[in-house]
Parts: sequence; structure tokens; C-alpha cells
Amino acid sequence: MTKRFGTTVALDNVDTIVEPGSITAIIGPSGSGKTTLLRALSLLEPPDSGTIRVDSASYDFPLEEEQQIIPPWPKVTVVFQQLFLWPHLTLQQNLRLPLRGLDAAVVTPRINHLVQKFNLLSCIDRFPNQTSLGQRQRAALVRALVLQPSYLLLDEITSALDLESISVVLGHLEELRNEGVGILIVTHLTGFARRAADRIIFLESGCVLESGGREVLENPSHERVKRFLSVMGEN
Repeated sequence: MTKRFGTTVALDNVDTIVEPGSITAIIGPSGSGKTTLLRALSLLEPPDSGTIRVDSASYDFPLEEEQQIIPPWPKVTVVFQQLFLWPHLTLQQNLRLPLRGLDAAVVTPRINHLVQKFNLLSCIDRFPNQTSLGQRQRAALVRALVLQPSYLLLDEITSALDLESISVVLGHLEELRNEGVGILIVTHLTGFARRAADRIIFLESGCVLESGGREVLENPSHERVKRFLSVMGEN
């Protein structure tokens, strides 16, 4: 797929697959198009050209004039670095908002399980500005998980977490993978990518320079990837 903003090419013929039951990590320098890729795949920022397939549904771009598409939400659910929690609602209310209209007997146990798992019980009735960034990150992740997506796209969701919380998030992502969920995560933590990912993509200037398994981190073939990992302390 290709995505432009004016004369700037944000994604240049990027081709990627998120398999059910797998974790794919996107790494690369700032401004390389990582977040734009998540927005394009979720159709929040549709590409200018290319095809996106979500199971049996296919979306071809550019769209024909006046063509309308049905976005693949919540089958495809995204958590962005900005989190987008409603400031006038408590964390509890934020978590319940996407599930309005559903049976409380189903919703409440689902939320309570995730709240306990991600250690949010002590702050669940606070407003976002009364919590730490790490707590807000975990709440945004829980809000996505209560939707039970088939594909989960995560943008730097561990950036403000301590090591213990990162381990909890990683453990849950591994559980989701084992349950068949396809996960795509943008991360600057190459160690997290090394431990979590089945597939790793290195993106720069909107282009995929290298992709593959953990060998991308352990023995990269592209000189730019080697330099990046050297700066990150990986090689």
C-alpha cells in the first residue's frame, strides 16, 4: 500500500501480513511511518493505493467516487500512543463505554478480569488526570481487549511502563496469540520485540528495509538496520 500527505510519501508500497495467532513487531526510527501504517491498516487513514484484506473482507484503494466502506471495527482494534481516554470519565467508565448496550452480566466479568490482570483495581474509579501515564496506558489496552478483537494493533503501548508491567503486558499478548489473535505492535523496545515477536519489520522513510524472524535483530543483513540496532545497544 502507498500513503501520501501532500508531496510526502509516508508509506511507499508497503506489503505486510498480520497472521492470526502471531505477533508482528514494527521497529524503526521516529518518522519512519510506523503509526501511519497502523492507521492505514485499521482504515482510520485509508491508503491512497493498494489492497487491505481482513479475513474475507477486501478493501481496494483508491476508492471509486462516492464509494462507502464498512470499517473492520472492532474486529480490528487499535491502541494509539495518545491513548484517547475521555478526561471527564473515570477509567471504569472509559472501559465500559465501547460496550454500551451489551448485557452487564457478560460485560462486568470480562472487565473485572482484565482490571485485576493489569493491576488497575486501585485506580479504576479515578479520572485519567488522577492516574499515572503507565496506568492510563494499561487502561487503554484493557479498553481495547474488552472488545475481544481478532486483530490488535498497538502503538508504543509499553513506552511508559516499568519492567514488571511490561512483563504482564507481554504475558497477556502471548495468551492472546495462543488464542488466535493477530497482533501488530509498534515498539522502540527491541528487547521486547526480540522476546515477543514471531515476525519483525524494520521501517524507514515509509519503506520496509528488512523483515523476517528474530534474525532481523540478531543478524540483520541491511547496513541501516545494523546501525539502528547498534545505537539501540542490540548489536
